[in-house]
Amino acid sequence: MSTFIGIVSVNGKKLERQYKQHLSNFSTWEQREQARDWLIFPENMGSSLSIDEVNLSMGKLYAVVTNKAAKGKKSSIVAIIAVTKSAIVISYLQKLDLKKRNQVTEITLDIANSMKLIAEKSFPKAKQVTDRFHVQKLALKAVQEVRIRLKWDALDKENVRITEAQVNKTPFVPKEFSNGDTAKQLLTRSRFLLYKSPNKWSESQKESAAIVFEEYP
Repeated sequence: MSTFIGIVSVNGKKLERQYKQHLSNFSTWEQREQARDWLIFPENMGSSLSIDEVNLSMGKLYAVVTNKAAKGKKSSIVAIIAVTKSAIVISYLQKLDLKKRNQVTEITLDIANSMKLIAEKSFPKAKQVTDRFHVQKLALKAVQEVRIRLKWDALDKENVRITEAQVNKTPFVPKEFSNGDTAKQLLTRSRFLLYKSPNKWSESQKESAAIVFEEYP
């Protein structure tokens, strides 16, 4: 029995043009005129929303409001605004019916003051909740700053001991921990384990972590 495979050549430009002009109903789309600057979908409103800055293309930031109940699927988007300046974003979001905006009980956002102002003015009844990923990012950054400070301190102490050994004409033998690392090596290699949850550490990372937290509580 023979199997035949048909190959159809399709012109990409022509297909795109046909879709835009005929199949997509773009020419009769109600929001076509303002689509470059803002889009709102009142039918997607819910009691729990999120607002964030999103880089959609070429570094351009958009303010995007989503319905958390949709979990990123169909009917998630409440608004997309092609700027992040608070006054402009507020003016567009206020096109949403005030009654619907007052029914929003919670809005998740980052820690930027502009986002707080947008949420306050646009959804006045909503409790503002800081997005946990932004909190985690700040916490991880703070931990890494401490690690780097301790590393430089260890380097300074090591250089002092090297100089003393040279003056006294004695060999310099750096202190090693139970895993074979010096303080400098330990603080350098612990960078990645501090980004990970303990349940994702390898056996060697678990050993290093125990030493790090014991030596630098």
